[in-house]
Amino acid sequence: MSKPLVIISKKILCKDEVLEVTNQRVLYWEAQKSLILSDLHIGKSAHFQKSGIPIPKDVLTTDLERLKQLILHFKAENLIIVGDLFHAEYNADLDEFKEWLLQFENLQLQLIKGNHDRLSNKIYEQFNIEVFKSELNINTLKFVHDPEEEINDYFTISGHVHPGVFIKGKGKQRIKLPCFQVTENQLILPAFSLFTGLNTRQSLKKCKNYCFTDDGIFEL
Repeated sequence: MSKPLVIISKKILCKDEVLEVTNQRVLYWEAQKSLILSDLHIGKSAHFQKSGIPIPKDVLTTDLERLKQLILHFKAENLIIVGDLFHAEYNADLDEFKEWLLQFENLQLQLIKGNHDRLSNKIYEQFNIEVFKSELNINTLKFVHDPEEEINDYFTISGHVHPGVFIKGKGKQRIKLPCFQVTENQLILPAFSLFTGLNTRQSLKKCKNYCFTDDGIFEL
């Protein structure tokens, strides 16, 4: 049996909507019973393995178990994925994902396509995924893959850049943590998959960084 996740959340106001940032790389939108996440990159580990790079086989299994526990914890009925659900061509990881989905009879998936989501439309249909080419608008929220620079009437939620921050400790000690980057008009999600890097060189102007560890969330 997998170890239970420690799930900690903090409510924030985005335009007129209350969202919860979590220490498990997802947002929860209670009003829509939706988990919002980005950059699962399903297929990445099998893609690297096929190229002879020794990536552990349980990378995807671990990510999907985390996602399962989050769905059950929040009683989510919908997943809004702001890009890069998949990573490359159809491979064994996608078969594992298809099998994993069978345990959720009524779970809806909405995908805003990212730069890695290049599978055929037929495959998305097989997975019962509702696909949006560039954006999805719900109430005052706009979901896209790439962060946007222009300010508009929507509050934009995106992914893609895998945001992170450096935390300085005593002496020369520094640690790198994933974070949610939040401004008055947009929020950038951390990558959901643990098999991703962190971008600590790119940050929005006048943003709050909601960093997190296994045990908590704090603001920088």
